[in-house]
Amino acid sequence: MDAGALLRRQGYRPTSSPSDSGRRFPDGAEFRIEIPSVEGPRVLEAAVNEADRYDLTLNRVSQGSGGMLLEEAELREMAAIGASVGLEVSLFTGPRAGWDIGVFSRSNAGGGQFAQLRGLRQLGYAVADILRATEAGIRSFLVGDLGLLSVVTRMQDEGELPSETVWKISAYMGVSNPATIKTLEEMGAGTVNIPADVTLEQLSEIRASVSLPVDLYLETPDGMGPVVRGHEIADFVAVGAPLYAKMGLANAAGVYPSGGHVVDVAIANAREKVRRAAIALEWLRRMRPASVQSKPHAEGLGVPVAP
Repeated sequence: MDAGALLRRQGYRPTSSPSDSGRRFPDGAEFRIEIPSVEGPRVLEAAVNEADRYDLTLNRVSQGSGGMLLEEAELREMAAIGASVGLEVSLFTGPRAGWDIGVFSRSNAGGGQFAQLRGLRQLGYAVADILRATEAGIRSFLVGDLGLLSVVTRMQDEGELPSETVWKISAYMGVSNPATIKTLEEMGAGTVNIPADVTLEQLSEIRASVSLPVDLYLETPDGMGPVVRGHEIADFVAVGAPLYAKMGLANAAGVYPSGGHVVDVAIANAREKVRRAAIALEWLRRMRPASVQSKPHAEGLGVPVAP
């Protein structure tokens, strides 16, 4: 039974409805599923196993602590797992101002500085972090600094980084309007994380202006709101395609910077995020059953290369 039709029968009609996006991923799909904060090989393994249990396709996992906090053997293991199942493994690029000795990024007014790179030394460390992970087989990186994006896309153009590497713009950059997304697209960004509290109208405005895939949290951790919007996935897919539906987790313990001391928490969080994604997909099948998700190894995914 159609809830919208039932409301219209009682005289309740929306004044406007954002139009469906006509844009798609290169493989013709409308959406992909991403699980964030997958902080190491054990967490990735748990997420993949949980997805198998739900018969759910994971297209991308992302990691927030940065490749710099993973051993080279762990980087290679994550690359091997991602390559074997055809999903993108995206690592945050470290370091960042929020973990540096400066205090502004941790002040009440400095949140927008958290993922910036301070000075040439930090910029150099970030490039080294990408080179190290690339050697281990990783082909996708979260970028929170505009200058870093400029440097690495030039390196990519000049053949110093693999051409298939995906540059994923982090939520820390706070991208909120079509003009900024268009600028990032022109600079070589592969996908852009937009705010989780975006309205359908704002999402429609973005999609009318740019074809670049957007990453949208359906649920966020407490530090980002939280918002819980998994049940709205059908509207987001319709209006925002091509869209990465990204499942964070409210009311959950933080895991950044991660390591063995919080691995059990990170694993529990990842499993619940997969479960939340499965619930969201139930809503999608109910509300918009013809929606098309990308399959493993789809074109445009930054799938790792097995070392």
